[in-house]
Amino acid sequence: MEDLKNIIRDVPDFPKKGIIFKDITTLLQDAKSYQRMIDLLSHRYVGQGINKVVGVEARGFIIGSALAYKLGAGIVLVRKPGKLPSETFSKTYDLEYGTDTLEIHKDAIKPGERILIADDLLATGGTMEAVVDMVTSMGGEIVECCFMAELDFLNGRKKLPEGKVFSLLNF
Repeated sequence: MEDLKNIIRDVPDFPKKGIIFKDITTLLQDAKSYQRMIDLLSHRYVGQGINKVVGVEARGFIIGSALAYKLGAGIVLVRKPGKLPSETFSKTYDLEYGTDTLEIHKDAIKPGERILIADDLLATGGTMEAVVDMVTSMGGEIVECCFMAELDFLNGRKKLPEGKVFSLLNF
């Protein structure tokens, strides 16, 4: 895994001073590394009866779509307000400084469906906590929340269902 971790670029002071941003675009643009990352993640869920993969805007779409394809599952998009064309269920959640809102189509998940939630990076966990709440409120059964990478020092997994978090890479 060190080879995949080493491809991810650190960008100091982005989006604000003092933050070191983990830029995954360097891994995504390297075909072999991207394929390997998706293969490693998807292998974990083969045979688990995943009905749908939920991808979280926007980088979660990149990972979620590829996983859905590999698993023979549907893809569900969680987006910022006003981006989905049909009736939506929304969730407002707290950020470090303020709030944010996410939306999902009301008919995207049926009760009892086995759901894999995918995103690029687990940081503080607030966004994923909101997505988990939306999916479970709709009756979806969370198989796991999977991430390409996790920033361990931010303890985001503490906000998510215990035993239902997997990160391929840890920083």
